[in-house]
Amino acid sequence: MRVTADWLVTLDGPPVAGAAVLLEASGRIAALGPSAEVPTPPGIAEIALPGTALIPGLVNAHTHLELTGLHGQVEEDDFTRWIRGVRELKAGLSPDWFRAAARQGVRDAFAAGITLVLDTGDSGAVLPALDELGGAGVAYQEVFGPDPAQCAASIAGLEAALDRQLPWCSDRVRLGLSPHAPYTVSGPLYRAAAQLAAQRGLPIAVHLAESPAESRFVREDQGPFADAWRARGIPPLAQQGSTPDSARRSPVAWLEAHGVLGPTTLCIHTVQLDASDREVLAARRVGIAHCPVSNRRHGHGDADSAALVAAGLTVGVGTDSVVSVGALDMFAELRAARALFGTSARETLRHGTLIGAQLAGMAAERGALTPGRFGDIAAVRLSEAGDPDLVEELVLAAEAKSVAATFASGRMVYRSA
Repeated sequence: MRVTADWLVTLDGPPVAGAAVLLEASGRIAALGPSAEVPTPPGIAEIALPGTALIPGLVNAHTHLELTGLHGQVEEDDFTRWIRGVRELKAGLSPDWFRAAARQGVRDAFAAGITLVLDTGDSGAVLPALDELGGAGVAYQEVFGPDPAQCAASIAGLEAALDRQLPWCSDRVRLGLSPHAPYTVSGPLYRAAAQLAAQRGLPIAVHLAESPAESRFVREDQGPFADAWRARGIPPLAQQGSTPDSARRSPVAWLEAHGVLGPTTLCIHTVQLDASDREVLAARRVGIAHCPVSNRRHGHGDADSAALVAAGLTVGVGTDSVVSVGALDMFAELRAARALFGTSARETLRHGTLIGAQLAGMAAERGALTPGRFGDIAAVRLSEAGDPDLVEELVLAAEAKSVAATFASGRMVYRSA
């Protein structure tokens, strides 16, 4: 097909006015640029999207699509009680519910201009939904188990869950694993999960250094997470390491001690960091997913995104779940992230496109609009006609509902009414 729009925003040069993109039957971009310079092969379908700018499909670096439909179901402000509420809510839902929610989540992502996701969840429903509906991304299978005595059973369950999803894996839809967070995973389980990831060649995602409560739990064995462990008779972290004081460190140092951090590890949130933590993350060349709107909603504060970028780390932007933020609005997240990055509109949008694709290990074929890459494209309505110097600002000022059409792997997967 051949798609035309008022503007083409490639993010590697000035916006192009009166533009077109030619998509091959393979789903890859054959040509793009000023419409007069893009071929129109005989018999090709033409789609005109006036009043829009074509941008690379957005990349959501962290979300939980299996929770689609649960916005407003857990209104608790205290983060530890909120976490408990989400877990209790999920426990009452069926596999069929999660499958339907995941499919709706993929459709909602398309409607918001998102073509690639880095998703975490434990239902196993998101990877098949991405495969079925034509999305792309990494589905990280979560594993839990705070008690060291649970480790073998948790790993066995994780392996079984991974094996069930193998039939849907491809270059477009990939599998990862996620030992959830320091307050839900024991030291032995972290080490075993990291070893399993290495054996299977899978990437890892971890919620890390998210809240002050998490840091207090790991450093001091105090606070609501510690109280919950004591109530269940779970040994504190200080008794789960190689030395009696092994847990008297930051969450980042705790995961480093268990071999979790590396170039294929995605660290989610990373709000509560000090200089030594940033040095560890930079040395291990981890990826980072920041969710500024979600972080503020839960009172975690703002991540020092600029410092992590300055340290050479790859930092993407995600929405987190709709339970936290209500909608998959990457434009809102990117505007919030811009204040932390201190970047131009163009560079901010790159954090939500190509840089996110780098985190997924798919930047060679997705995340940018260039010939040969797959046609992952969002057509965004602009609030005014604009000029070349304002178009990228107008795109960043948009909302999820501003998306007029979305193309995933060269196929139209959404068009607004």
